[in-house]
Amino acid sequence: MGKPQVSFYNLAWRWHFYAGLFVAPFMILLAITGIIYLFKPQLDPLLYRDLMVVEAGHHRQNADSLLQQVQQAYPKGQVSQYLPALANDRSAQFVVHNDGRELNVFVDPYSGKLLGAQDAQNNLQAVARALHGELMIGTTGDRLVELAAGWGVVLVVSGLYLWWPRGKRTGGVLWPRRNARGRLLWRDLHAVTGFWGSALLLLMLLSGMTWTGFWGKQYADLWNRFPAAMWNDVPQSDQQARALNNASRQTVPWAMENTPMPQSGAHAEHAGHSMGSGAAPAPQVSLQQIEELANTRRVEPGYSITLPTSAEGVYTIAVFADDPRNDATLHVDQYTGKVLVDVRWQDYNNVARATELGVMLHEGKMFGPLNQIVVLLICLMILLGSVSGLVMWWKRRPEGGLGVPPLRHDLPRWKTATVIMLILGAAFPLVGGSMLLVWLVDRYAQPLARTNPLT
Repeated sequence: MGKPQVSFYNLAWRWHFYAGLFVAPFMILLAITGIIYLFKPQLDPLLYRDLMVVEAGHHRQNADSLLQQVQQAYPKGQVSQYLPALANDRSAQFVVHNDGRELNVFVDPYSGKLLGAQDAQNNLQAVARALHGELMIGTTGDRLVELAAGWGVVLVVSGLYLWWPRGKRTGGVLWPRRNARGRLLWRDLHAVTGFWGSALLLLMLLSGMTWTGFWGKQYADLWNRFPAAMWNDVPQSDQQARALNNASRQTVPWAMENTPMPQSGAHAEHAGHSMGSGAAPAPQVSLQQIEELANTRRVEPGYSITLPTSAEGVYTIAVFADDPRNDATLHVDQYTGKVLVDVRWQDYNNVARATELGVMLHEGKMFGPLNQIVVLLICLMILLGSVSGLVMWWKRRPEGGLGVPPLRHDLPRWKTATVIMLILGAAFPLVGGSMLLVWLVDRYAQPLARTNPLT
């Protein structure tokens, strides 16, 4: 019984080594950027107080009046989004595309005074979010983050096997050994933090994977579905709601990303009647009317209003709520003010609900400060686990080599571990492809790498 166990352990360590060497730098980056974005509600009012905090007044100005102030300040700009003031002492915000830049423009909702603007792509939170999601390099970065998250799952599974006690000792298993020093101390810190944080780390990895561009899209296509009848009487465009989200800005909830964007159908009818008469286009519904509609429909404060950008476009009222049970997405005809689509939590299927809950737990928003503290501890454990793993490797590696643990194929149960890796590779295709690549390199380039024995 002894030899097969050693072989299984040996293979687990080998794959843990490969996963850790690739994943650790990404995990460090994701943990740091995650901590920054985690405390966005506290950091933003401190860093941008002059833009975001106002003296509470008695009467807020009309949304159209605020819009007019912004349009006068940016006559060549296009206003794409409006975020009403979240609280009595907070400013209103407009998103303006001007001279090739996307700006967050802040306005005092009481006086209508423009407080200033910030680059929407180049502020602390936007940069942290973009790094966290796609390393600020677009699709390539998204795939790398997805690979790192998938290999992170491999890391947790193999790490739990390596951690599993094989004797009566508890030191270095549930807590670090008191007399541990040097590499042994780093080993204990790595194993203990990895064990206590494994379940939460898996939750963070899997909930984060739902936003990725490859695995996340396949997952959404499979599980993120609404009854087709919801859009039966709604003129649809060829665009999906996911177009409203990007790496630095979240507009609609995950559950809505695969849904079709409707069209303002009244315009098409009017255009058909007016082509021969030369009549003026139908008047648009005002921004103030859309805000009043959101309030009438009891949309959770913190919502945004995305303005139509074309003659067929719609207003979109959306809130990606801290508590997903308050999620709301409404598409409104820009000519008639008719609500074409109104989707809430009760319209989500069970998978979408579970995913939205996971995302909010991931972002530390579901339970307020308590959730933030828990996620902060997870991020710190990730940092400690990653750094301790790198230190252990650096201390163990032979001069001029990587220090890959040797693999013995002559013992029978190594195939069991291979089956586990194949299952993980099938569940996460990008990881599976990279596993095959690592296996080929490992098999045919092994003579070029120096290995060290297990100790």
